[in-house]
Amino acid sequence: MSPVAAGQIAEDSRAAFARLVGVDVSRVAIGSQTSVMVSVIAAAVPDGAELLCVEGDFSSVVAPFVAQDHRGVRVRNVPLEALGDAVRDDTWLVAYSLVQSATGALADDDAVVAAAAAHGARTLVDLTQAAGVLPVDASRYDATVTHAYKWLCSPRGVAFATFEPGFAAILRPVQAGWYAGDDVWASCYGGDLTLAETARRFDVSPAWQAFVGALPALELFASLDLGDVWRHATGLGDELCRRLGIAPQGQAIVTWADPQGQDLLRLTSGGLTVSGRAGRVRIAFHLWNDETDVDRVVSALAPTGQ
Repeated sequence: MSPVAAGQIAEDSRAAFARLVGVDVSRVAIGSQTSVMVSVIAAAVPDGAELLCVEGDFSSVVAPFVAQDHRGVRVRNVPLEALGDAVRDDTWLVAYSLVQSATGALADDDAVVAAAAAHGARTLVDLTQAAGVLPVDASRYDATVTHAYKWLCSPRGVAFATFEPGFAAILRPVQAGWYAGDDVWASCYGGDLTLAETARRFDVSPAWQAFVGALPALELFASLDLGDVWRHATGLGDELCRRLGIAPQGQAIVTWADPQGQDLLRLTSGGLTVSGRAGRVRIAFHLWNDETDVDRVVSALAPTGQ
C-alpha cells in the first residue's frame, strides 16, 4: 500500500470520527495517544492558572498539566460528584473523563458544562471510555480527546482530538511536524512550512497500519444508534448487579470492591476477560455481549459446590 493511499484511509477515519461525535471534520485532529493531545492544551495554560481535575482520573488527562508546575500551574483535584460545584472564577480549565476508566462512573456533564460557562472556564473532556458505547456531542466542549482502542474497537495507536475554533486559536501546535502542514506532501523537509488552518495543524503523523485497522470499526460505530448501544450495555450491567445483589449502577462498566483480587481470579480462571482497577474488579459490556455473559459471570463467582 502506498503512503498516499494510507493517508486517505486516515482522512476517512477522521471523517468517520467527526460523524460519530457530531462535529465538522475541520475540528478533528488525529494522533496516536491522548496524552500527546492533552499536552498541546497544557502548554497553553497561562502561568499560575488553576486546572480542575477529578481525583483518580486517568493519568493522561491529568499528568500533562501537573508537568507544568514549573510555571506555577496549579492542579486541583476533587471527587467526580463535586466537579461542577468546585469550578471557581479563577479556574482556567476543567479537565475530566466523561466516563471514568477505573469505575465506569459518569460525570454530571450538564452541571459541569454549565458551571464552566458560568465561571468563564474552558472544558477538556476525555471521551475514551464513552465514544462507541454512549452518545456523545463533542461540540459541547472546548476540546476533547479520544483513544479509539477502547469502545471503538480500533488498534492501539489511533487517537483523535476535537477543538472549538475559538479555543484552537489560542493553542500552539507545539508538536507540529510534516503532517500538520497545509499540504502534507509538500511539508516533509525543513521548517518553512505553512500549517493547516483547520484542526489538522494539531495532527501527529499517523501510524498508517493502525488506521487501516481502525476505519471499518469507526465507520460501523458512526452508523449505529449509540443510544441503543448504551441501553443494551447498561441493561446487561444492571442485570448483573441485580443477580449479584448490588445496587444497579446504570453503567456499561460494572465494578465492585475486590481489594485482594479474589473475584478477579475467579472470573479470569473461568475464562472471562475482565480487569482489576484501583482495588476493584471491572466488567464491561458492549455490543457482542448478551445475557449468557451475565450467566457466566454469576456462575464463575458462585461458591464452590453451588
